[in-house]
Amino acid sequence: MRVLLHGSELSAATAAAALAWVGHQVEWLLHESAPWPQLLKADWLRGEPELMTHIEQALANGTLRVIEASAQAHSPDVVWLALSPDQRQAARALLEAPIFEHHSGAVLINNSTFPVGETEQLHALMGPQHSSVALPDTLEEGRAWVSFTRPTRWLLGCDDATGEQVARELLRAFNRRNDVFQRMPCRAAELTKLAINGMLATRISYMNEIAGLADTLGVDVEHVRQGMGADTRIGYEYLYPGCGFGGPNFSRDLMRLADVQSASGRNSALLEQVMDINEQKKETLFRKLWTFFEGDLAGKTIAIWGAAFKPGTTRIDHAPVLTLLAALWAQGVKVNLHDPAATPALHAAVGDRNDLTTFTSDPYLACEGADALMLVTEWKSYWNPDWHRLASLLSAKLVLDGRNIYDPAFVASCGLRYRGIGRRADPTTY
Repeated sequence: MRVLLHGSELSAATAAAALAWVGHQVEWLLHESAPWPQLLKADWLRGEPELMTHIEQALANGTLRVIEASAQAHSPDVVWLALSPDQRQAARALLEAPIFEHHSGAVLINNSTFPVGETEQLHALMGPQHSSVALPDTLEEGRAWVSFTRPTRWLLGCDDATGEQVARELLRAFNRRNDVFQRMPCRAAELTKLAINGMLATRISYMNEIAGLADTLGVDVEHVRQGMGADTRIGYEYLYPGCGFGGPNFSRDLMRLADVQSASGRNSALLEQVMDINEQKKETLFRKLWTFFEGDLAGKTIAIWGAAFKPGTTRIDHAPVLTLLAALWAQGVKVNLHDPAATPALHAAVGDRNDLTTFTSDPYLACEGADALMLVTEWKSYWNPDWHRLASLLSAKLVLDGRNIYDPAFVASCGLRYRGIGRRADPTTY
């Protein structure tokens, strides 16, 4: 099929590469905010496994072509939109282009997270001679290629048979193992995407509240988590307490859901609480550090492992580390930070500072001369450190585990003080 794809998001890059990979003729119209020379230098694109290799291969094979204006596109069978929520006007401008006036039968596939009902409005701009489908973005950053080419599910929102038929044919190569489409009306698919992320965020925030209570009561929250997860009505997914979630998509989907409710005249006290709890949890490690040192933080040096909002990505959008750094610097703390991929994004966000030193190779370098270590992002390279080496490097022998990935008893047995989210242990206990 001939596909005109518009956007410069991760979802756009992944769709362009994957659709071209299976033989579709893709013309990729980038958003003006990220033209091709700029996009090629983006760390998030270069750091996404397999993606850049497939883009370069598709460009070399001729199945993918980057264009600068809609006038350069051939009459498409499919118009695929993969834009950020604040780029709705770009979608409207494209669909009002002359290319659609003298062409009929195109199918609009809206892969963007726009307000509920937006796909219908965009379809109206194209005219009744075309069809539309809502296909909400379900990519996982850090494994975008795998989640697109081997999907577990697709929410397929369509109100006519033509749109559904074309969408299924377009994505047939990624749907051979079993039918991963969950078909529903267009608006239902748009709302479902937001509702899923709202539910996941609620589970995380609730578990973080329980972890805070466990801290107060002297209970190891891991016992509580396992007990809750064993209940088949609850399950284990997204029951891991931590120092807050971030990311460009998850966070803005929550805000989008809140906006949808507000626009509908409904106030969601629950969603507001979920978002407030998450913002508060981003300060959890700082509060534990403050308590440990009884507020005397000026002049301290703290090592931080991890800046990215999740392992496998270079992004720090809404990441807990940003809130944590602001709190530490306000108290005169010097920070040594290690992250294997996200330090360029961090420097772009906070600039060059005398109270921040970053490392990308050896994580132990960040611990030299430090009083304590904070684990913020659970990169696999951090899971099994040399504890005795850490005990010799950290003057206060304090480990603050923001993701509860360590065994408190084992850490304490190595002579370190452990503070997790709802978990703790000290050497004298063992």
